[in-house]
Amino acid sequence: MPSYSTLSVEQNGAIAQIRLNRPDKANAMNMLMWEEIGQAFQWADQEESVRVVVLSGEGKHFCSGIDLMDFSQVLMLKDKCEGRKREKLRHLILKMQGCLTAIEACRKPVLAAIHSACIGGGIDMVACCDMRYGSADAYFEIKEIDVGMVADVGTLQRLPHIIGDGVMRELAYTGRRVEAAEAERIGLINKTFESREALMDGVMAIAQTIAAKSPLAIRGTKEMIKYTRDHSVADSLNYVATWNAAMLISQDIQEAMMARMQKREPKFAD
Repeated sequence: MPSYSTLSVEQNGAIAQIRLNRPDKANAMNMLMWEEIGQAFQWADQEESVRVVVLSGEGKHFCSGIDLMDFSQVLMLKDKCEGRKREKLRHLILKMQGCLTAIEACRKPVLAAIHSACIGGGIDMVACCDMRYGSADAYFEIKEIDVGMVADVGTLQRLPHIIGDGVMRELAYTGRRVEAAEAERIGLINKTFESREALMDGVMAIAQTIAAKSPLAIRGTKEMIKYTRDHSVADSLNYVATWNAAMLISQDIQEAMMARMQKREPKFAD
């Protein structure tokens, strides 16, 4: 397993746990963390024995957003040509987008377990996840508006598909704080747990349930859901027909049927 400086990564059975690990900085995202997030989720995607990923944070907060001190240094781009300087900045933004898109592109379901603060870049990050769960003390802020910038790594593009356009606009324009109860009501998180410990227990139980299903079917289901978001119903139906024409005849279906007949739990290969 790769080693990381800003993340804590471990695998327990079929479940990979990826934890943001800059607790002294409230898990603020410096450039190294951005890069390591991309690397860790590429690893999870490619590691056959991983079936589900749980994303969480060490320390007091889940994620306080971009590390502004680090980012201010990164923005000191050196080039005599203003055009080339701006081209470098655009390339940097695209690189940061790609690091988080690796979460969404991971073929395995990603469950975010969020406690306390989830701010700015933290929301960009969890918007890439399949499901989000929170402890009772979790809160969310699209904070970019309060530092005079446009959120540019995924919140404005992904969140409307999660909480709806109107609610997203309100939160993006005001930067107001959303507590866990409201976050659950608007669909930003699937469920609220009374404590951080209950959150992790609950999310791990859901992850274990998913991990017991056919990995091939789970990966295909995620692929179809992602495709449907950006395509018409007709195109999506055509795609799933083609997918199942290729994948439907599998050992997983045979195992599922045999397990049902024999009244036992199915055992699927990775």
